[in-house]
Amino acid sequence: MILSAVWDKLFDSMVRKIVTYPAEILKRPTDRIDVVDREVKQLVRDMFETMYDAEGVGLAANQIGVPLSVMVIDTSPKEDAPDLKLVLINPEIVSSEGKIKYKEGCLSFPGLSVEVERARKVKVKALNEHGEEMEIELEGFPAIVFQHELDHLKGITFVDRLKGWRRRIALDKYRKLLKEAQKG
Repeated sequence: MILSAVWDKLFDSMVRKIVTYPAEILKRPTDRIDVVDREVKQLVRDMFETMYDAEGVGLAANQIGVPLSVMVIDTSPKEDAPDLKLVLINPEIVSSEGKIKYKEGCLSFPGLSVEVERARKVKVKALNEHGEEMEIELEGFPAIVFQHELDHLKGITFVDRLKGWRRRIALDKYRKLLKEAQKG
């Protein structure tokens, strides 16, 4: 226990670079984690630090270039959402119900937001940061954030959820945003 505390002090969390679309890692499913060890715990700390620095409410490990099935969520910065802070390792949806549309943004698509339809309520099974199995029900905004990050872990982006002309318009807008950012 003492060694673990010393280890944690030695390796403070750090902000990592967020991978942006069309990076290949965002298009591939992530690998499951067999053991929640120090490296995974460090990854989780880095993910929270990176997410907070970018003013996000959710982050998947592949968004910082790590192809592992880990996500972090903290909905407390959102005024009309419940305070909820989660670490979910190897997450999966056990059940879902209802539908909800929400205009989502994504740290891997800076400046872009699109309306996506998702399940209103989900029951989720995952490991926590201690490697313990857990089940949790999420509804409304937290359910949306979870499903957005779960898509990332599966190699799916929120733009992939769009069809036809809506997808084309979103990608055109994103390319325009990238060009403007390169100029500025």
